Amino acid sequence: MKKNEGTADRVIRVILGIILIGLGVYFQASWGLIAMIVLIVVGLIALITGIIGYCGLYTVCKINTLNKK
Repeated sequence: MKKNEGTADRVIRVILGIILIGLGVYFQASWGLIAMIVLIVVGLIALITGIIGYCGLYTVCKINTLNKK
């Protein structure tokens, strides 16, 4: 897997992932189980792709935010 995410993209994904996971855990009682699971799964995907620097959807769409020098 070749990296295809730039630094800013990765930072945004990690922050967004942490926020979504936190919202899923915090609002689990009031939003319901399905909403909690969706928020946590989407948050985990964002967090993991931000950490590893690779997004499969970017590959399919031929998007590359990695700065080339």
